[in-house]
Amino acid sequence: MDETGGRRRWSALLRKIARITRDPAGAEDVLQSAYLRAMEYRAGARPILNTDAFVARTAVNLAIDERRRRKRRDEDVVVADHAEVSDSLPLQDEVLQARERLTRLKAGLQRLSPRTQEVFLLHRLEGLKYREIADRLGISVSAVEKHVAKAALFLTGWTEQW
Repeated sequence: MDETGGRRRWSALLRKIARITRDPAGAEDVLQSAYLRAMEYRAGARPILNTDAFVARTAVNLAIDERRRRKRRDEDVVVADHAEVSDSLPLQDEVLQARERLTRLKAGLQRLSPRTQEVFLLHRLEGLKYREIADRLGISVSAVEKHVAKAALFLTGWTEQW
């Protein structure tokens, strides 16, 4: 691909990541990290069938991880300030919010196709690897990757809209 095509691809991915993560300022950082991960992945002689999809999913995952780390750091500061009165049990409103999120997630799972739902749950709940899921269901590893990515992207948007 020529340099102009590469720039257009990069810009398109950057816009997509910024939109999905809702963090335009951090989008380029996670996109660069995602490209590095893709290069490391390929260096391990593992093929990537759709580089843009792989990079986009990796970037979103990195952004989510960073958001969680930031949130934990912020919570740690608050807990340290109030350590003498802290309790390890969740607050009632946190329990309610967790239940509501779970209800929302279940509703989102119901909106997925039966096959995508099955593949996603085998991977996330049962912890099966893509190859194991592919063998069990008689589909390709690529199809498993697509189902998991489709479910993850949909559920991320579904739960964030709530």
